[in-house]
Amino acid sequence: MDISINTPALLFPAISLVMLAYTNRFLTLSARVRTLHDLYEKSAKKEIVHGQIKNIRYRIKLIKHMQTLGVLAFLFCILCMFLIYIGLTIFAIWVFAFCMLSFALSLCFSLLEINLSMKAIDLLLSDIQGLEDPSIFEYFKRKFD
Repeated sequence: MDISINTPALLFPAISLVMLAYTNRFLTLSARVRTLHDLYEKSAKKEIVHGQIKNIRYRIKLIKHMQTLGVLAFLFCILCMFLIYIGLTIFAIWVFAFCMLSFALSLCFSLLEINLSMKAIDLLLSDIQGLEDPSIFEYFKRKFD
């Protein structure tokens, strides 16, 4: 396999955008934590707020892992380009593989965090009675009927 310096360089914008999205998610969650903390102190329905806080704590841990793996992907990308530059192509291929693996794992953690985000919304709405949870097919069927 032949690898040029352009190959790892193509990942830079993707990793940058993903890291920006991760940072935005973290900032949103940290603001939500502050709000939930105040709500927990004042609320009579502490079990719902407590469940939301547990969910957010786990999501923050996931975001930490997502960001760590994203930074590792960046570093492996830089190292890969350096190895290509000095002519160590065999090592560069392996480092690029670690870069791709780190980035893929970061995206997997992101998918898990998105699913937990949906559960947090369900938990927030759990105290409202009469909400239906139609499947996606039922939803579109109702839209087109």
